[in-house]
Amino acid sequence: MTLLMDSQTILLSLGIGYLFTLVLIAAYWHDSIKSASVKTYFLAKCAQTTAWVCMIFRGQIADFLSISFANSILLLGASLEIIALLGLLGTLRPLAKRLIIAAGCASVAGFQLVLLLINEENIRIIYCSFVFAAILFPAYRMLFGRGRTLLMRVMGFLYMVIACGSVFRGASTMLADASTSFYKPGMYQLVWLLSIYLITIMLNMGFVLLLKENTNKELVRLASYDDLTGTLNRRTFAAKAKDSLSEHARKGQPLSYLLFDIDWFKTINDTHGHHVGDQVLQDLAARIRQQLGKDDLFVRYGGDEFGILLPGKDEAASSEIAEVILQTLRGSGTVLAPLPVTYSISMGILTTVPNARTQLEALYTTCDKALYMAKSNGRDGLYRSWLQEHHAVS
Repeated sequence: MTLLMDSQTILLSLGIGYLFTLVLIAAYWHDSIKSASVKTYFLAKCAQTTAWVCMIFRGQIADFLSISFANSILLLGASLEIIALLGLLGTLRPLAKRLIIAAGCASVAGFQLVLLLINEENIRIIYCSFVFAAILFPAYRMLFGRGRTLLMRVMGFLYMVIACGSVFRGASTMLADASTSFYKPGMYQLVWLLSIYLITIMLNMGFVLLLKENTNKELVRLASYDDLTGTLNRRTFAAKAKDSLSEHARKGQPLSYLLFDIDWFKTINDTHGHHVGDQVLQDLAARIRQQLGKDDLFVRYGGDEFGILLPGKDEAASSEIAEVILQTLRGSGTVLAPLPVTYSISMGILTTVPNARTQLEALYTTCDKALYMAKSNGRDGLYRSWLQEHHAVS
């Protein structure tokens, strides 16, 4: 009993696999027309499917189509696939994109030069193997980096397997003069083509799952953050603040709470329009965010009212941060765009070492009274209050 299969049968299976992927991506593209990564991946799969189809009919169609054209668009398709993946990860910079495109075009030009000067199968295999591995190499970014999910790491690993296998194929051809052609029956042909088939199907499905994963992340972001300012919304802030209060109560560590709004914000809206008011809110959020640490919680309660929870900050540290924020907002210029107005804020602030009964509502109520005092004192300033014991009891 032999396990060897006809090369055209295996290549046909690859072609069918790519066609299946095209159907899935096309269906997703229909609902995600604005996604550049989906468009690029779709184009990559179109190119690769065309290449495999041409390879299937090698010997029955002109060599120009089955060798020159097929390998060229296969290399270009790989370049587009890497661009789509990095775009989906959010790690694709304009310069990197241009370099990958340039590398893809250069690889095609190099292949045509090989055909012109030394049109031998082993030389073509060596060239394409090493170049293909180099094109796939940037996929290593899926393995490393903050925020990489298990799905991303698995996909990155599979891309590296293909790249290493391609290097092995090229090295075997170059050093051992082994037959690594897809068109010569043998165990190598069977193992290599079936491996490509299985990994390709897994990667194609992985891309669709990655799209779904990114969509879920976006839904969570939309549900957790204020659309206009990018700060936490009330519900998410309350949940995170509750956890922080419990943690600091357990550790006996202090935390501080700031509540503030924009002075004369209604006048800004009435005089300059709500568009300018929105710009002021965005500018304020951008400026303040630069002064906060990764553990600080910044919330927009609504309108021009904001709050900040500073875990681990005592009176001295929170007062320093509050003064820096006030001074930052008094400065000239803006973060986003020139505004026709200047603005300031009034702030209430408190520091406490929470206990098991300390409630966020108590912090808010106490700070709200402090905020009123800051306004009564002439605005553009802060007033510190202290959490009374009866406020801390639910």
